[in-house]
Amino acid sequence: MGTAITSLLTSESITVEKLSGKILAIDTYNMLYQFLSTIRQQDGTPLKDSKGRVTSHITGLFFRTTNFMEKGLKPIFVFDGIVPELKNKERERRKNLKIEAQKEYEKAVLDENVEDMKKFAKRTSMLTPEMVEQAKKIIEYLGLPIVQAASEGEAQAAYLVKKGQAYAVVSQDTDSLIFGAPYVVKNLAITGKKKLSGKLAYETVQPELFTLKTNLEKLNFNQDQLIALAMLVGTDYNIGGIKGIGPKKAYDLVTKHKNNLEEIFNDAKWDEHFDYSWQEVYSTIKNIKVNDVYNISFGKVQRDKIIEMLVNEHDFSLERVNSALDKIEKSTEKQAQKGLGEFF
Repeated sequence: MGTAITSLLTSESITVEKLSGKILAIDTYNMLYQFLSTIRQQDGTPLKDSKGRVTSHITGLFFRTTNFMEKGLKPIFVFDGIVPELKNKERERRKNLKIEAQKEYEKAVLDENVEDMKKFAKRTSMLTPEMVEQAKKIIEYLGLPIVQAASEGEAQAAYLVKKGQAYAVVSQDTDSLIFGAPYVVKNLAITGKKKLSGKLAYETVQPELFTLKTNLEKLNFNQDQLIALAMLVGTDYNIGGIKGIGPKKAYDLVTKHKNNLEEIFNDAKWDEHFDYSWQEVYSTIKNIKVNDVYNISFGKVQRDKIIEMLVNEHDFSLERVNSALDKIEKSTEKQAQKGLGEFF
């Protein structure tokens, strides 16, 4: 969703070490799009194997996940299901943006404009069903759980945390808070670096922990008011929000009318901006479908299958793959020895 309320929220820095041993629900599509967008060659094109197949997504997924596992993190990967009907407009908008970006990229190639090639290539990122299946295979071979969402992945991830089956949602946005996630971790990357938008440069970042209870208390809101706040500035179900209303003005409107959602949206003149009711958007978020049937279990790493897929099929370096897997084994052995020592 990527709603613009993050500027109103407070967070605290958290280290990867503090998350060691914790189960984390990962918004997988969010992560895969991040890899497709940032893991690219100098001219902006994605990484590919010798057969011309894109590998940026599985490169990022494998090496980041093994880094997580080496540090003792226990990820659960949540995949999107059927998107709500209201999101189709947003999907169409994104599709059109990608088409325009592709045209600009092709023009940059003809002009031999490398900077524009880099700029527009990342905007063409598209996650295909084949890529999703490849990601699921890697996760399965690493012995990690997969949860298929009924609808939005971030809502399903929030549900796992609410049920106490995971500690926090891991995502690059804070939308899971809108779906009631008690905790959201942003910028969870071992490198401590984040690519600057539109540039081949990085900034140092620390993982951030957003706590729902803390933020509701800070805003003096309840969950329904937080949803209203997000709707005013825009969600995937009402793109762009109310024109002229940014986070600060949205906060003032919700504060002014408190729990009276009808008055909030009347004051914001919702009907002048959208041809569907605010109740429909609110209900979509509040009553988002989640899946209750899934299995959370952690298995063994299947080294042979990983090597077959990554090295033999997609031309990954055998040395790098083995090195990543060796680190997991050593970390697992170390944790087991530590646990045994504490037992005695």
